[in-house]
Amino acid sequence: MLSADKFKKLCQQRKVSVDQLAGQLVRGGLDAKEAVAAVKNWQKGLFKPAPRREDIRHLAAALSADVNDLLVWRSSYRYAPMSARKARLVTQLIAGRNVQDAIDILKFTRKRAASMVDKVLKSAVADADEQQADVDNLYVSEARIDDAGIRIGTKRWIPKDRGRAHPIRKKACHIHVTVSQV
Repeated sequence: MLSADKFKKLCQQRKVSVDQLAGQLVRGGLDAKEAVAAVKNWQKGLFKPAPRREDIRHLAAALSADVNDLLVWRSSYRYAPMSARKARLVTQLIAGRNVQDAIDILKFTRKRAASMVDKVLKSAVADADEQQADVDNLYVSEARIDDAGIRIGTKRWIPKDRGRAHPIRKKACHIHVTVSQV
């Protein structure tokens, strides 16, 4: 996926205007005006219209950069069966680290979330490897946990004194890991 931060930074470094990039981007079904709007949206992080592989190749050629310099690879685990608070402890350990260091840390972390985060990280690295990225130069650019609410099918009650009942709520979370090339 196209990284808005990297794209904007490369445009500023190379001093390439939006109009020049849009000229390289004109394709079937996208005229010059729509191409300018698309490039502005991509610099802001809005991916409407979604950039295609050929668009990213044209942008990289216009910026005289490698295609992988503009990309990030994401992976996620939705509705992981644990609370977000417990999983955040693990993702804080790996954020900003080299991928190999992060895998080593997760291997020796004695938390239940470590195995789940490890699978998500390895999935993102495999996606980067599939697209011919240099796996040795990857780092974890983002590792975040979002709350997913109460897990489906876990609404239960525990009986208490004087006829009361307290709910048992088992939480879920979404694990998101993004890797990027140095």
